[in-house]
Amino acid sequence: MQRRRRGQTLIEILVVITLIAMIASAVAISAVQVSKHSRVTTAKTELKTLENALDAYFGQTGRYPTTQEGFGPLLERRILKEPPLDPWGNPFGYALVGGVPVVTSLGADGIAGGEDDAADLSSAQGVRRQ
Repeated sequence: MQRRRRGQTLIEILVVITLIAMIASAVAISAVQVSKHSRVTTAKTELKTLENALDAYFGQTGRYPTTQEGFGPLLERRILKEPPLDPWGNPFGYALVGGVPVVTSLGADGIAGGEDDAADLSSAQGVRRQ
């Protein structure tokens, strides 16, 4: 009795390739979502860091920088090493509102408003200052 070798058919190979492609696309979509979430989390952390830097400036001078001064005085006193950029490469905004410093990021799109990772972030959101 002669044994017949059986190889893979073209259909079987295409099914395997299709399954691999579907799994790869699901992993890629998940990785993009994780990346977006991590940038938002990083931006929130940097907002807190900038608030701490502003508090250090207040401790040294007895006042917060004016809106017009922005982060300049913090750079001059070397509280900050370089002008702060958010995780998307846009500069953080700063304003002194009613004596309270407010630091903002315009999100991924760099434009006011937006949703998801393009939403604006602000140190005034849910932050209580003494």
